[in-house]
Amino acid sequence: MKFTRLVPLLLVLFLIALCLTVLQGYNLVALPAAVPLAARWLFLLALGVYAARRRSLTFWIVVSMFVGAELGHDFPTQAQNLKVLSDVFLRLVKTIIAPLVFATLVVGIAGHANLKQVGRMGIKALIYFEVVTTFALFIGLAAINLSKAGVGVNNVGMDTEKLEPVKQTTADIILHIFPENIAKSIAEGQVLQVVVFAIIFAIGLAMVHARHRRPMLELAESLSEVMFKFTNVVMFFAPIGVGGAMAYTVGKMGFAPLQNAFYLLLTLYAALVVFILLVLLPIALLARIPIKRFVQAIAEPVSIAFATTSSEAALPRAMEAMESIGVPRRIVAFVMPTGYSFNLDGTTLYLSLAAVFVAQAAGIELSFGQQLVMVFTLMLTSKGVAGVPRASLVILLATVASFNLPAWPVFIILGIDAIMDMARTAVNVTGNCLATAVVARWEGEFVDNYVAPPLTDLAESDSELAHSAH
Repeated sequence: MKFTRLVPLLLVLFLIALCLTVLQGYNLVALPAAVPLAARWLFLLALGVYAARRRSLTFWIVVSMFVGAELGHDFPTQAQNLKVLSDVFLRLVKTIIAPLVFATLVVGIAGHANLKQVGRMGIKALIYFEVVTTFALFIGLAAINLSKAGVGVNNVGMDTEKLEPVKQTTADIILHIFPENIAKSIAEGQVLQVVVFAIIFAIGLAMVHARHRRPMLELAESLSEVMFKFTNVVMFFAPIGVGGAMAYTVGKMGFAPLQNAFYLLLTLYAALVVFILLVLLPIALLARIPIKRFVQAIAEPVSIAFATTSSEAALPRAMEAMESIGVPRRIVAFVMPTGYSFNLDGTTLYLSLAAVFVAQAAGIELSFGQQLVMVFTLMLTSKGVAGVPRASLVILLATVASFNLPAWPVFIILGIDAIMDMARTAVNVTGNCLATAVVARWEGEFVDNYVAPPLTDLAESDSELAHSAH
């Protein structure tokens, strides 16, 4: 059977299994219990065959979610023993965060020591990034507090030892930001303290002579690259960890959490639409960006980002698209890559939603001040890790643990993370493209009536440059 022909077969099997399960559940048809059970497992078997041929980690995570849910439904007592698989995965993820955040922040700050030469453009870009991501943060907070997608999850028996929030005064919160011993901060998973140490370290590194800065910067770059690969290795265990977590959750609590996850998905998509209409569109109008040309230019890179859930896959086409509407190459070359570290609008909005969802699912009431501290921590720790697979999962798990929140709601989110990742990645790319155009306009270098040269002219000019170089 051809690879593509499995898709309609999967849909048919899924509908058959669903219909039989519903008919049995409502006693509409007298069916032996083994019939819908066999239909569901046949669908899962076909889904596994399809996943084996695709060889996609994201799809394997989806398959493991279905299998885990089925195990939790059919064998609830035995499924609860699979929690050890999710605990192993959680421990591995927690080992990533401190070295990864430290290395990426040091490279991101000290590696841009040439901001002095870039001058006003660098300052304007950073101001723009932080203002827009703050808007995204507040829209995310408003959306999740209005929808209350995490409220109502029955959390009886789920990590009850972690369900008491930490009582802290304002002085305690301020002191908690600053590390007294970086090794202790890493061991205790105090993410914000690691961030503060990394920022100060990077500033100090940027101030020293190039002869002293280069070896340490190369070490940080090497560490970040190794941690990227470390993350890739750990993520191969993600399907097993997610399957174990889903089996445990469904075995303990039934299917109610999946309904809350669906509400969270709707909340995210609605919040992203609001962010585009109320933040990005007015910014584009104020900066006098030609909306029609801009939308036409970014359609392809945004589609690539949505389909692949990878901002990096869309980066080359996004840079070309911005040049094609009149943004000078030197501005594109600086603002676009910097935005990938500091202007993750979709990810920031998602993290604010997800963090509060975890608290709501755990039954913990967080004041607005506590929510702000947590999501600002998430916003800081997400800087510089745009290229890490499942970076949002890594950041979210580490941060909720440091705020004494349970981890099990994060695995509920992970079940629909692939669908949410598509939308937030597309918004990340859209926001970075707009940032490039806005900074160009702010610098007075946006060419309104720019006409991109044909591809043949570009090829001829490249050959002429190569010939003159010889």
